[in-house]
Amino acid sequence: MSSLYTIQSGSASQREEVLRAMPRLAELGAPLREQATTAWVSAWLASTHDSLESMPYSLQAPDYRLLDHTNEVADAGILLADYAEERWGVGLDQDILLAALLLHDIDKALLYTRAGGAVAADPGRAGLPHGVLGAMLLKEAGLPDAVVTLVGTHAATSPLKTGEPEAWILHYADLFACDHAFRLAPGTVPFFQRT
Repeated sequence: MSSLYTIQSGSASQREEVLRAMPRLAELGAPLREQATTAWVSAWLASTHDSLESMPYSLQAPDYRLLDHTNEVADAGILLADYAEERWGVGLDQDILLAALLLHDIDKALLYTRAGGAVAADPGRAGLPHGVLGAMLLKEAGLPDAVVTLVGTHAATSPLKTGEPEAWILHYADLFACDHAFRLAPGTVPFFQRT
């Protein structure tokens, strides 16, 4: 167990709220769906946020909600995966991919807090690179190693990348949705326009 979070099942209403907030969780097989729901409840309850809706996506796009980004990544990832399978014959583990798409930024619930209306790095967790804390939480919540690895290495700044096709799909779905959020944030340059 970590002092950074505690794995908690939460109440029935909290679990239902997570499932309502991320509709694609219902598409996961029963054991994986339950583990992913527990992971999100654990992150929420260990965070400084009163609700799932109040969790910010990033310091660069403080008004953009983490839930919106998560759902956009899941939707875009499924579209990319369907295309890759149908057009290119790429074999994917759909449950592992969908779990990674839905859980890839779970640590942002813990890494960011609101202070006086502004989004700031949580002082107790700010030293951890994005992806690492999420991977730790997911491992402790019993998620498969493949999901843990995808989440732990998905960040653009990660020095490690797996060669799995699920990592490739997650990468492009994440950047696509990230650039949408960045395009809406005043003064923030999307990745595709950076030199």
